[in-house]
Amino acid sequence: MDKTDSIEPEEDIVLTADALKAMGHPLRWKILCTLGNSEMSVGEIVEKIGTSQSNVSQHLDQLRNKNIVRSRRDANRIYYCVSNEKLLELISTMRGVLCETNLTDIPPPQ
Repeated sequence: MDKTDSIEPEEDIVLTADALKAMGHPLRWKILCTLGNSEMSVGEIVEKIGTSQSNVSQHLDQLRNKNIVRSRRDANRIYYCVSNEKLLELISTMRGVLCETNLTDIPPPQ
């Protein structure tokens, strides 16, 4: 197989990088970790995170625009969840690697 066959088209690379940037913001990451595999209203997310509703809504909008979360309206409430199972797996893996590892226990490179 030619090495160039394994390289994603430029558009896919940019979309992926943009999605990772969106997930990389501390508050957006906290929202994703709070959501986990459940569906929550904006009010529930605000209650768990402890910031303003407008702030959470702005960040949810950015995550939705990158197809990281999806939303549904029920009367006057909007509910959010992570958009698909693959993203849930990615978030779980990233948390396991980055959040649950105590980096101070890792010896420095020699």
